[in-house]
Amino acid sequence: MKPTQRPLPQTPLSTIFRLTPLQSKGLEKLGLTTINDLLHYFPTRYSTIAEVRLIRDLKAGEQTVIYGRIVSAKTAKGYRSGVPMTEAIIEDSTGKIKAIWFHQAYIAKMLEPDTMIKLSGKVEERKNVLYLANPEVEKMKELPIDAGHSLFGTTSDATFYPVYAETKGVTSRFLYHHIQKVFAMGILEHIADPIPENILTQYHLPSLKTALVWIHAPRKESDATSARKRFAFEEVFMIQLARIQERKAFKQHDAFTIEPDQKALERFIARFPFTPTAGQTRALADIFNDVKKGTPMARLLEGDVGSGKTFVAATSAYAVVTSPPRDNKFGNLQVAYMAPTEILAEQHFKSFIEYFRDLPIQIGLLTGSGAKKFPSKVDPSGVTKISRAQLLKWTAEGTIPILIGTHALIQKSVAFKNLALAIVDEQHRFGTKQRGKLTRKDAVVPHFLSMTATPIPRTLALTIYGNLDLTVLDEKPAGRLPIKTELILPNTRKQMEEHIRKEILGGRQAYVICPRIDEPDPDKELALNAKSVTEEAKRLKANIFPEFEIEILHGKMLPKDKEETMTRFEKGEIHILVATSVIEVGVNVPNATIIVIEGAERFGLAQLHQLRGRVMRSTNQPYCYIFANTSNDTSLKRLKALTTARSGFELAELDLMLRGGGELGGGKQWGISDLGMEAIKNIKMVEAARSEASRIIDEDPDLTAYPILRTHIETGQKDIHWE
Repeated sequence: MKPTQRPLPQTPLSTIFRLTPLQSKGLEKLGLTTINDLLHYFPTRYSTIAEVRLIRDLKAGEQTVIYGRIVSAKTAKGYRSGVPMTEAIIEDSTGKIKAIWFHQAYIAKMLEPDTMIKLSGKVEERKNVLYLANPEVEKMKELPIDAGHSLFGTTSDATFYPVYAETKGVTSRFLYHHIQKVFAMGILEHIADPIPENILTQYHLPSLKTALVWIHAPRKESDATSARKRFAFEEVFMIQLARIQERKAFKQHDAFTIEPDQKALERFIARFPFTPTAGQTRALADIFNDVKKGTPMARLLEGDVGSGKTFVAATSAYAVVTSPPRDNKFGNLQVAYMAPTEILAEQHFKSFIEYFRDLPIQIGLLTGSGAKKFPSKVDPSGVTKISRAQLLKWTAEGTIPILIGTHALIQKSVAFKNLALAIVDEQHRFGTKQRGKLTRKDAVVPHFLSMTATPIPRTLALTIYGNLDLTVLDEKPAGRLPIKTELILPNTRKQMEEHIRKEILGGRQAYVICPRIDEPDPDKELALNAKSVTEEAKRLKANIFPEFEIEILHGKMLPKDKEETMTRFEKGEIHILVATSVIEVGVNVPNATIIVIEGAERFGLAQLHQLRGRVMRSTNQPYCYIFANTSNDTSLKRLKALTTARSGFELAELDLMLRGGGELGGGKQWGISDLGMEAIKNIKMVEAARSEASRIIDEDPDLTAYPILRTHIETGQKDIHWE
């Protein structure tokens, strides 16, 4: 870039900085390609020079920062646990201390003797000897002269400084310096604030220019706090704005007007061997009230594990396919039911066969593995495999009123004659574009019913699903017993194994869940040290349960092998199924009443809750046994919460507080940053953002008067998970 040219937010970093290949690769890995990316790469935390301690002054239990020289570093293994680790000796002018990184043997290669480093972490004590446990490590070219020396150069007077997430070739210090260089180029003069000034004033938020300076170079802690509050509000506000705008646009479309025959519905519901709960009845009333309006329904059905969402979906599907529209112009209506995995799609197909048996309604199944149809012409009570082309032909003609499948349903070759209802199960597992294809296939937009068993805190639901009406199933079918969940210690494993034996001899079945498929390669230092499906199945068969039939199930198996294994398990031919989390969603085997989860700390709470839900499918007492290979206080607190939480919703709220969203609503799952997840904890902030977004869209649906906001939404909300 020429010296006379001022950079713009979209200017590539490679044109204004001389970067080494390693730095370029590191920046790309962090997703930082433009100036705007760099400015919005926020610190993970802040530190102060005052935190720096001398080794002689360290005390057990405190969080600390030390600077020192590496004396030695080596790989080792725990004496009893066999856990791979790195051990290093660090010294400063006052003494020496050991640092240990558990499960991170690879770090030893990074720690060369005589290298100057900065360590940040917790001081632990064992047998009266202090050590640093899993500290963050940063190589330093020089050490601070004293506690008043700045990390960012001897000329700076900053004592409160940002710490950024790093990667190979890009350190926290590098990021700080380059952000400061961008500020010095005058970039802030070219950045427009997307949030209207009246909103900033009303909620006492700093402007974008001020917030960028305060978040990257705060003079005091309150500056950083104000800046983070502003960016948290901005993220939630933008999501809400996009949701509400989408909802308004969605409601402008025409949809099939459906008024179910009440007596026919009652006859269908009577086919089930249970009486619907009040929650299920309320959910159906919400859905039928929506679909009779002539505008497309957009509803989220959120129900805890075992609350009966499939019953609601099946009854809704029946109501649609047996109700011609008022003008009778379009003939019979159709339903598409999309599931995230083949196992779950197969499960729904089997469930629907039971629900619709002996009714004149054909059901199709379409997955990547092939196509099936019920009923078969040869056997009216059975299923027949048909060609994909034939199934697609019948679907396009309207002969198949209910089509169940995976993402195969949204391929271009799939066309419906009269798609009136689209149901998406575990919808957060699909991307925005995938779900959009399903609901935008026809001129008349289908009604949309989204379902999830993932418990979602209220603030997260308000944000993520601002474009959907929400129905919650908050009670379980009668007769379901609460699951007994235990965190198992090594000395109680045999007792648990005897209980499993007793249950299986009593006619029950069990799942054993492992984090990996195969054993780790011992030569790979980064290998995950956790139990594998293949080896655990062998161990159980050889040493623990030789009298039982034990099989494995994981995602890398061929679809036909997975289907065969699940069929045998459903028939009771397999006593213990050793699997990965592939069985997490939707697998329904009522006779399986025990689930053992190995390496539980490696799963999110939502996953653990979903996994234990596999054994909450009958009136028999269910059991969940959790094993954890961790001494981390936060991890253990989360796992203990699983043993006491009365419902998934209670668990979700607790996890949000403990982890800032974690697996029950973190960035990986919902497309929200860590900063945005902090905002989700604040109900007042979420409601304020929602209120302001609603007001703006009501006044100006196309954001004509807010061009910066419109551009921000068009470019920034492309891949966040929402319908």
